[in-house]
Amino acid sequence: MSEEITVVALLKAKPGAEEKVAQAMVACIKPSRAESTNSQYVPNRDLDDPQTFVFVERWASRKALQDHMETPHFKTLAAELNTLLEAPIQLHILQPLPGA
Repeated sequence: MSEEITVVALLKAKPGAEEKVAQAMVACIKPSRAESTNSQYVPNRDLDDPQTFVFVERWASRKALQDHMETPHFKTLAAELNTLLEAPIQLHILQPLPGA
């Protein structure tokens, strides 16, 4: 089985902080996609709930994700989001079922 993982991160912005959350997420795109172990990094906004944002990411392995979380650009994002979110980020680390 491949070590590649998909990450889905759900974020809920505080009312009025939606644009700041969006800007912080967008600022992290270019440096994250430049990481050699990243094959997908797409921030999204929920069309039916503008306070809800979703990252969909693909990493070579869990270690690659851990390494990403130690980068300066990720740490900057996490610090910015710290005061802008209504609740902690819901992080789902996924791997396809065999045969999928």
